[in-house]
Amino acid sequence: MARIFGTDGVRGIANTELTSQLAYNLGRAGAFVLTEGAHKPKIVVGMDTRISGDMLEAALVAGLLSVGAEAICVGVVPTPAVAYLTRKYGADAGVVISASHNPVEYNGIKFFNKNGFKLKDELEDKIQSVIESNFEGVPSPTGEHLGKKTIVDTAIEDYVEFAKSTIEGDLSGLKIALDCANGASHISSVKAVKELGAEVVVINNNPDGININKNCGSTHPEHLQKFVVENNCDLGLAFDGDADRCIAIDEKGNYVNGDFMIAICAKRLKEKGKLKKDTVVVTVMSNMGFDIAMKEEGISALKTKVGDRYVLEEMERGDYSLGGEQSGHIIFLDFNTTGDGLVSGIQLASVIKEKQKSLSELTKMMTELPQVLVNATVPNNMKDIHEKDEEIISDIKAMEEKLNGRGRVLIRPSGTEPLVRVMLEGENQSEIDEMAHALAKKIAMKANK
Repeated sequence: MARIFGTDGVRGIANTELTSQLAYNLGRAGAFVLTEGAHKPKIVVGMDTRISGDMLEAALVAGLLSVGAEAICVGVVPTPAVAYLTRKYGADAGVVISASHNPVEYNGIKFFNKNGFKLKDELEDKIQSVIESNFEGVPSPTGEHLGKKTIVDTAIEDYVEFAKSTIEGDLSGLKIALDCANGASHISSVKAVKELGAEVVVINNNPDGININKNCGSTHPEHLQKFVVENNCDLGLAFDGDADRCIAIDEKGNYVNGDFMIAICAKRLKEKGKLKKDTVVVTVMSNMGFDIAMKEEGISALKTKVGDRYVLEEMERGDYSLGGEQSGHIIFLDFNTTGDGLVSGIQLASVIKEKQKSLSELTKMMTELPQVLVNATVPNNMKDIHEKDEEIISDIKAMEEKLNGRGRVLIRPSGTEPLVRVMLEGENQSEIDEMAHALAKKIAMKANK
């Protein structure tokens, strides 16, 4: 069996790739691996608003109960809520049924350990090996030793109270627009921001099981951009389907990505003496303008490969408090153990309130260098061609010399598709456009010979 875990749990088209049988197997194996030694293990289970969620939850919970674990079902809640509630409820593990920002036909299953952290590769491999061994050594208790399902109906309130506690003061005086992506945050984000005293206007918070992420949320911010301006809002916050990411819109309708949000929050935390080691952790995809802005503020920016799990690993290793991705996965490790869209959004809003400055003013601390991303379609076994082909290596070197320290070339193989992503940054948009397309074309041509 090929590795079933990807960069963010197990994901696939529900009922064909991610089947009920696989969900049952993951529940059974996951409970066994994550709770070895626990007398009567407790596992928190949450999900987003996808129509396939009920089917997969039923199968997953059946797997948990079959090994004697107790399932604490919290219903539709954001992914970061499950990470938090696993700790709050003293559970042995947590599971989220969600495919994040993907279209409705997809779903996913990801685990958290008892401390609310995503699993390391070794544990995921162990879960898979249990499935592949046909559950050798896994108990099948009977009678009173079987597991039991409990439904917790205070989960949203518990999470909202936690999120509100992460800022000092309130958000009164601000008018905030929310785009809930018809997803997991459609209740919690509205409730939290209202209870913090802001005036709230909302779009895309009527999930019907099939409209999650459909032309809305953090991956389609254009509707929120227009909505913020039309409704004279101070800012807009857009979440993805499971609300572990958030991007912002300023009062003029401009898109504010994770780089800007991290920069603004990092500066404020440093001023308060709360930015550990005056360091933030970001990925190689963060704009060079971010590096320049952080340097000017006396803040170090550490880089990891793409993926919030790698950001988190570096944050844990170095004991840092803030990190994230341009896409809006932002981790405030003093508060939660994963990207948390609601916490990120209200942290940003609290800076606007404290500073009495508009979001467009706050973003002036950073100037984003022009960037272009072009995909080159290549066979999976040729994704490293840019490291082996002498002509391509030479072309990349020539481009970097031409950019002369005011730009860069980044080649990143896709982890899920037969693609190599060619990204260039520089001061001249038309120049880097031409260079990126030429390089992508050459990579595709040589890889497909």
